[in-house]
Amino acid sequence: MTTKQSNSDQRARMTGEYFQRDRNLQPPAYTPTYKTSITRSPQKALLSLEQSLSELTGPVFSHNDIGALDHDMILNYATDGEPIGQRIIVHGRVIDESGQGVSNTLVEAWQANAGGRYRHKKDTYLAPIDPNFGGCGRCLTDDEGYYFFRTIKPGPYPWRNYVNSWRPAHIHLSVFGPSFTQRLITQMYFEGDPLIDICPIVKTIPDDDAIKRLVAPLDLNASIPLDCRAYKFDIVLRGRRSTLFENRLEGN
Repeated sequence: MTTKQSNSDQRARMTGEYFQRDRNLQPPAYTPTYKTSITRSPQKALLSLEQSLSELTGPVFSHNDIGALDHDMILNYATDGEPIGQRIIVHGRVIDESGQGVSNTLVEAWQANAGGRYRHKKDTYLAPIDPNFGGCGRCLTDDEGYYFFRTIKPGPYPWRNYVNSWRPAHIHLSVFGPSFTQRLITQMYFEGDPLIDICPIVKTIPDDDAIKRLVAPLDLNASIPLDCRAYKFDIVLRGRRSTLFENRLEGN
């Protein structure tokens, strides 16, 4: 069976609705210590909508959508040498709530450079832009849900939440999963960073174990001697509930 056929069969079986997210683990939308949440948070109760077929079965990606260097942020923007900073590997598995690997799903990453500056016109931090670092990458998971990037470890940067606020070093990750309903956007932090414990954004998360799952530990077994260190970061998406009740699909 080809990979394309396997993907189609897998998605065809996903006709049940997904588990609802456990909102006890999620940060509340309104968190005054994270000041911009005051104006961004919804003012009315959230609505639960029935999941449509398009939300449960798409999108579909293939290796034709990915360039040879898309996963390598050390090389994919470089024009005159390599970027400055600590060379690292970020790797792990994308799995569903049942622990099964999610294959052929798109994982996208974006980040600041080693000085803590994004390549974005609205980033005015005084750290210099690295001419050989774009800060964006993407890859597809393999049949077991495994993914990896090669990149430069990002630096922390200041932000105007309160006087002398600094964001911990982090990498943004977007995962589509097997459907739009499983779309996840998150941030990965690095083990041992003292800024994690005092970050107002991190502190909006009410569950300590949930915070720990956002911190990637150093993985020397996957590191390359005399080249780069590795950090392991597994990403867990929602699982699927296929039980039928009163002739309609039920979440929990």
